[in-house]
Amino acid sequence: MNRDLYIDFAKGLATLSIIFIHTAFWSGQFYIIPEIRVFSLVFDVALFYALSGITSGNNIEKTLYRLLKLQITYMIFVTLLFFLDYFFKIFGLTFFSLEWLQSFYSTFGSKYSATSISTAPQWQNLGNWYLHEYSNADTFPVVMGSFWYLKVYFILTVFGVLILKFFPKHVNWFIGLCIALTLIFNIFPEIYPSGQVGYVAFYMTVFLVGNRMRGKKIPTKMIPVLYGLVAVALVWMFWYFGNEIFFKINKQKFPPQTPYIIWTFFSLTTLFILYNRLKITKQNFVTHIGKNAIFFYFGQGISSSLVYFLVVPMKELMPWWVLMVIIYIINVALAFIIATGLKKFDAFGWNVLEVLRKKTASPN
Repeated sequence: MNRDLYIDFAKGLATLSIIFIHTAFWSGQFYIIPEIRVFSLVFDVALFYALSGITSGNNIEKTLYRLLKLQITYMIFVTLLFFLDYFFKIFGLTFFSLEWLQSFYSTFGSKYSATSISTAPQWQNLGNWYLHEYSNADTFPVVMGSFWYLKVYFILTVFGVLILKFFPKHVNWFIGLCIALTLIFNIFPEIYPSGQVGYVAFYMTVFLVGNRMRGKKIPTKMIPVLYGLVAVALVWMFWYFGNEIFFKINKQKFPPQTPYIIWTFFSLTTLFILYNRLKITKQNFVTHIGKNAIFFYFGQGISSSLVYFLVVPMKELMPWWVLMVIIYIINVALAFIIATGLKKFDAFGWNVLEVLRKKTASPN
């Protein structure tokens, strides 16, 4: 079966958008105007859940194997991250001082400045990371700040494949159920559940709608209708919540609430309209990113942390928009380099596991 390059292309563009979002909302908090930061959220993680729905099937064994591989790759990455964070602290304490380290971490802002730095490895943090409890990695704060996506992805994929396997004729019912739950949680915010339930209700809708779109093409005559509905939803949002809601979109994201959900409609509509319409015939830079999206997702957390140290000394030297373009290009370049290295480190980790498997396997 030929690989659909449109999926890789869309994943690549979504990944580049995530890098821009993290450029804008992390180090960008020091210099990028709020309007640009809010507009960056138009193309956000909902695209990944929709693309996962398009590419998912009802093969439970294949899906669970894919999730197992992802979990092992994730564990290899956070193990590397743990030791990078630990050895950097040892380096700072050995060759400089505790005050120097605290000054270093204060670059990320008071919210992420390390208050307690120990020379002993905090093994409980690594264990919690393995179990998707994302306590902060002081040296790379953006990494753990963006990992919430992964936990929701695991939950969606497991529930998604179960629905597709055991209730293939009732997928529309589950879409309706998820929409209903999302509406109830938003109409009655006092009962909006904590934890992952609110995330799953909305993003499962996106996932299942994506799956229903698999192999289909939206008729041309429906395109203006769909964009018209998006426009109506946006007009209603500003009428009902007021113009000030524009600057609160990011706060409506965790967990997804009505204004943020409406904010995703344009990108999701565009994704589905271009599916089976935009033909990508050759591999390119963007499809390469999409094909290796998980390594770029891991890598951008590190690169988006590193660019802080360029932003702080440069933010007074040039117009904000010039600095934004420069930092974004550097961030993408760093993410590319780091992702390439992480892919090789991942292969090394798998080779180590294979050696251990052979050494511990029972002889036949």
